[in-house]
Amino acid sequence: MPTWLTVQRATGALLAAITVLVILREWGLWSWAAAIKPWLVLALVTLLTTQVPFARKAFVAVAVALSVTLALTQTGWQGVVIRGLDSAAFIAAFFSALSTLRNVAQTSPAIQKAGRFLSGQKPGRRYAALTLGGQMFALLLNYGAIQLLGSLAMANARSEPNAEIRGHRIRRMLLAIQRAFVSTLTWSPLSFAVAVSITVVPGVSWTQILLPGLVSSALLAGIGWALDSIFKPRLSVVPVRTEPEGDWWTMVPLLILLGLLISSVSVLYVLSGVRVVGMVAVVVPVIAVSWLVIQYWQNRPGRNVAARIREYVFVELPGYRGELTLLMMAAYIGTVGSALLVPVIAQLGIDVAALPTWVILVGFVWIIPLAGQVGMNPILAVTLLAPLIPAASELGVSPITLVVAITAGWAMSGASSPYTATTLLIGSFAGISAVRVGLVWNAAYVALCGTALSVWVLIYGLVL
Repeated sequence: MPTWLTVQRATGALLAAITVLVILREWGLWSWAAAIKPWLVLALVTLLTTQVPFARKAFVAVAVALSVTLALTQTGWQGVVIRGLDSAAFIAAFFSALSTLRNVAQTSPAIQKAGRFLSGQKPGRRYAALTLGGQMFALLLNYGAIQLLGSLAMANARSEPNAEIRGHRIRRMLLAIQRAFVSTLTWSPLSFAVAVSITVVPGVSWTQILLPGLVSSALLAGIGWALDSIFKPRLSVVPVRTEPEGDWWTMVPLLILLGLLISSVSVLYVLSGVRVVGMVAVVVPVIAVSWLVIQYWQNRPGRNVAARIREYVFVELPGYRGELTLLMMAAYIGTVGSALLVPVIAQLGIDVAALPTWVILVGFVWIIPLAGQVGMNPILAVTLLAPLIPAASELGVSPITLVVAITAGWAMSGASSPYTATTLLIGSFAGISAVRVGLVWNAAYVALCGTALSVWVLIYGLVL
């Protein structure tokens, strides 16, 4: 009987191996990677299933049930299952690669100092500072940005003795952090929204969706700032203003790191032509290891960096077992479920192609967050629904437009769904339910952003 430590180490080793194989496949190296990868994914899911609670096991059970149904009803089921396992492997590798940077940032004094500086801003500029700074943190740390800035924001708020001011401060700061994060989902090469969207919509690259994605991001960030500025709370007492620790030069290390990350991905993409997800999976771990070397430069760098890498692979990565199971199974269920739905829709006589193009485009903006209200992860929603719609050429729009619509809907789900990590984290910091965060705190924000993004998607797709 294997011990818990053995299972944990095997989980980490499988995640590392799958990440390497996905990178090799993305870069066109070693064709045998495609053959061995599905078996490693099956082994990984088996190990994860033994470690996660019942709620996560249910996703594995659904995946198995769908696979059996597929095998009993379709002759080409093996190819669909392989595609599903490939999608799950991609999600696991992308998650593992991105988390390396989060691991290193947790021990960086410069990152902690920058976070404290942002959270310590005066109320008049705090929301804007957390929005802009939060976007930078989100690019580097993904969901870790919410955890880091959220903890620093709560520490700042707890220093306020007046309960009324403290309550308003907590709400405004946490919303700024959450909205900063979701505003990066429409364009960041390190976001699952972009990575998955350009995978399910053929013929689209990150560079093509960058500019329209930045417009979507500006709408998301700008509307949040406008709501915070217009509906400032009326206080019964005059708050005491304090100056934040440090100055804006505190943000320079973060800007340098971001510049290095984005420029490296962009230059390699231009030179090699490899998909941006393949670039990210290589560039992010390389930067993370280099950053570790700098942190330990005067304290046995070789030994300490090796120790941190071992700890990351065999301790920290397996610690994400719940999230990994959910995300991997969402990708697999979406892929297999879509293959099962296609013939069902045809038998029912439903012709999706008959729908007006504008309905399909706006539908993505709203259906993804609506699906999130019933617990459907955006990865599952996108991988399930995207294959059901006609090709962009049949709709008379560019494939880029479909990605812009999908990422807009993904961002709306991140702000409103009570089942996403963003609302769950914000709710845990505020001491309220994720439902209240998504459907009360963000109600007006989602309504306005959804409307604005719908208009933007139509303008981009049908006018520009």
